[in-house]
Amino acid sequence: MAAKQKRKLQDLSVDEFMLSGLDSGSDSEADEEPEQQNGLKRSNKPKVLESNALTTDAGKLGNATEHKKQLSRLQDKDPEFYKFLQANDQKLLNFDDTDSSDDEEERKYHRLPAALEAASSDDDDDEEDEEGLKASKKSKKAVEVTKVTDKMIKDWKTLMKKDSNPHLFREVTQAFKAAVSTTKGEGGIQCRYKVDDSSVFNALVLFCIRDIYGALQRMLNLKPEKDQKKLVLPSSSPRWQKNQIDIKMYLSGVIQLLSCLTESTVISAVLQHTNQLVPYFLCLPKQCRHLVKQLMKQWSTGEETSRVLSFLALNKMCRHKQETYLNPILKQMYISYVQNCKFTSPNALPMINFMQRTLTEMYALDTQASYQHAFIYIRQLAIHLRNAMTMKKKETYQSVYNWQYIHCLFLWCRVLSTLHPSDVLQPLIYPLCQVILGTIKLVPSSRYYPLRMHCCRALTLLSSSTNTFVPVLPFLLEMLQQVDFNKKPGRMSKKPINFAVTLKLSNVNLTEKAYKDGLIDQLYDLILEYFHTQSSSIGYPELALPTVIQLKAFLKECKVPNYCKPMRQLLEKVQENSSHITGRRQKAAFGVADAAAVAAWEKQIKEEGTPLSRYYSQWKKLREKEIQLEISGKERMEDLDLPEIKRRKVQEKKVEDKKEFKDLFEYESGSDEDDGKLKIKGKTGRRGYDDDYDEDMSDMSNDEEVMGGDSDDDDVDEEAPQPLSSSALIKLAEGDEDLVEDLELSDDD
Repeated sequence: MAAKQKRKLQDLSVDEFMLSGLDSGSDSEADEEPEQQNGLKRSNKPKVLESNALTTDAGKLGNATEHKKQLSRLQDKDPEFYKFLQANDQKLLNFDDTDSSDDEEERKYHRLPAALEAASSDDDDDEEDEEGLKASKKSKKAVEVTKVTDKMIKDWKTLMKKDSNPHLFREVTQAFKAAVSTTKGEGGIQCRYKVDDSSVFNALVLFCIRDIYGALQRMLNLKPEKDQKKLVLPSSSPRWQKNQIDIKMYLSGVIQLLSCLTESTVISAVLQHTNQLVPYFLCLPKQCRHLVKQLMKQWSTGEETSRVLSFLALNKMCRHKQETYLNPILKQMYISYVQNCKFTSPNALPMINFMQRTLTEMYALDTQASYQHAFIYIRQLAIHLRNAMTMKKKETYQSVYNWQYIHCLFLWCRVLSTLHPSDVLQPLIYPLCQVILGTIKLVPSSRYYPLRMHCCRALTLLSSSTNTFVPVLPFLLEMLQQVDFNKKPGRMSKKPINFAVTLKLSNVNLTEKAYKDGLIDQLYDLILEYFHTQSSSIGYPELALPTVIQLKAFLKECKVPNYCKPMRQLLEKVQENSSHITGRRQKAAFGVADAAAVAAWEKQIKEEGTPLSRYYSQWKKLREKEIQLEISGKERMEDLDLPEIKRRKVQEKKVEDKKEFKDLFEYESGSDEDDGKLKIKGKTGRRGYDDDYDEDMSDMSNDEEVMGGDSDDDDVDEEAPQPLSSSALIKLAEGDEDLVEDLELSDDD
């Protein structure tokens, strides 16, 4: 059968083949032959698809009469389907078969043109390109572009104050989109408006920043809630769906404008506008994600005002949609914080402290989420420390002893101390303290004393805020013992060491006088600050005893008054507070085991105040003033252009002195009043004269010999004042002889 069908198909002409209905079996057999020749095996599904495609093509290509015959045959093959067509679709069965089959035949086949065209040259191609450009220009002209002017902006402003309708908002949004597209040079975007002038651009952006938010509120008929903590989402308005596309376009333009700006004042203005639009961003997740990226950039790298405004917007988003945005924003903020605290300088330190405090406020929104983040990141810090302790390589040490690691430790100390008391975060205090203590003990050399001070300051903060005892004093007193303060410094330093922005000292720094001076000041501050946190504790005398012994030993050994004076003052304050607590403790009527009574007693002592706490409050104020004066003094000194003092050599000084004294006795005179020469007799080595002085005097006498012969010319200028000769000068210097007269005393005396 298959062979007969193949012969029949081979005998058919093209017209007969196209007009005849193709069965699925013949199609599959006809398709199997090329498949077998090519050696390809296909699944049954492609066969069905190919057969269906062929049947549909044949149905399209068949004429109307042949189709009507097929429908009549359908009555015999599938009577149920034929009845269904009669009942539901009579038009399909009773259609007019007098269709233009000739037109179909013409459409089926390609007819050759009457005359063949020659191959086109390059000139023809150029002409075709020009025609294409003309066509594209015509299509662009179809979209009319209106140039925005100042008059249009004024008209929009007046109309928007009267009535904020959707059509007017769409016009302003299109103009704003055109203005923003110019910031990145996107000329390909087709807009209804065009902004060319910079003044028009500024006026349009200023108009949008000032008036768009109020217009949106009026257009959507949104009324502010009485409770300001509750945020009204614009999606709750029935007009939201109608204006959603235009609002989305405007918000995208605001984000693009924020990403292109560089002037800090303009960025601050746009961020203030963005804070107003936060409810609209919360209704559009895609635009909100793009906004978070820009706010994160400004929060971590912008100017001070931009950082504050960005933080307020992020905080607002997290407060009103915690479940959606809090976790990703906390993660991004922590990563940005770590990236931007890699380098610490006096200028960057305030910004790092700002990031610490704002990030702490974000963690305070949800302690459960904060615990997850804190656990992961503190564990990460512990893993770095463990690798450094086990491997003991320079690379692993550097992974711990760097600014990023220290600032992260300080961040988590601030978070745990700020959010205390918290049952959720309480278990993290002990592991964090262990990580910091391990960081101090990793490399206990004097070069890393600044790093140790930073760790001690973080532990002091954590201990005072969480009422947890942390042994900080041994690490501070160890520095006081290891450094030899009696040893003379190897060199004098130009400026003091700023320990606040220093982690590691060089070997040259360890020999400088500024190192020991700064170390004494830092130890004084840290010991006093730690004792201040424990000043109202009932166990203060026992806590202070080792420190009192160490300070007394230091005062016995140290022979430098500048170092002994602050330590002696510190010792006196510690002992004074210890005696105060001892006296109050003797009057207590409860036992040590009564924890509630001990806590109440400590609270009472803290409220009344201790000698050390009162001294610390005064010292803190003075210390802050000193720091401000140092900062302002440095700024003033940097502004002044002071001249450099160049020191002369000793030989140059002698030569200049000789010239100076020689000129002192030089004169020009023609008088010959004194013909005598100035002769100095005596030994050259006697007291009061030296060789240089004798030479000068001899030169002066020689000058007198030369000038002595010019006495005839004195009559010409008699009235002019004449200079004195050298002999006259000497007589004038000697003065008249002193006359001694006997005193005549009267009887009354």
